[in-house]
Amino acid sequence: MVEAAREGRQRAVIVVAAFTGLRASELRGLRRDDIDFKRQMIHVRQRADRYCQIGNPKSEAGERAVPVGPIVVNTLRDWCLRSSTDHLLFATRSGKPDNHTNLVRRILHPVQVAAKVVTKDGKPKYPGLHSLRHFYASWLINRKQDGGLELPLKEVQARLGHATLAMTADTYGHLFPRVDHTAEMAEAERALFAT
Repeated sequence: MVEAAREGRQRAVIVVAAFTGLRASELRGLRRDDIDFKRQMIHVRQRADRYCQIGNPKSEAGERAVPVGPIVVNTLRDWCLRSSTDHLLFATRSGKPDNHTNLVRRILHPVQVAAKVVTKDGKPKYPGLHSLRHFYASWLINRKQDGGLELPLKEVQARLGHATLAMTADTYGHLFPRVDHTAEMAEAERALFAT
C-alpha cells in the first residue's frame, strides 16, 4: 500500500498511520510542531474528534511520544515541504481538521484499490484507518525473524497509548509468541523428584 500511495498527502497519511499506530483522531489532530525530526519522534498531544473539534487524547496514556523510523521521517519531511498548511498536518484547505470519512474514502480506499488489497468483488479489503493501527500493533509484537520488533507487552501498550496493560493484552495477546514448555516442565519435575 505504501508503494501504491501517491507522493504527498496520500502517502503521508498511509505511512504515518501504518508506522505509528496513531488513532484516526490523533492523526487528524497531528501538528507540524508534534514532529521531532531530529529525535525521530512524533508527540501525540491532541486529537480531532468526530465533530472535528480539537481536544485532548482519549486518556492520559494517549499523550505519548512515538519513536519513528526513517520512512516516516522522510515522508513527513517531504509532506511538510509540499503542504501549504502550517499548523495541522492533514487539514482541509481551510486549515481545519479533515473529516475521518474523507480520509478513508479519498485516501485509504483508493490506495487499497491501487495496491490490489481488495475483496473478491474488488472493494477495499480494510474498511477504516483502524486497520493500519492493528497492522502497527502486530508489527510491534511479531518476532524479529518474522519481520517484527518483538517488543514486550508494556512497550506495546505505551506506543499504542492504551490506558491499561489489560486493554493491550485483551486486544493483542493472541499475537505474542507462544512457547512450548513441555520439555522445561518435564525437566523441572525430574529435578523435583530426584533423590
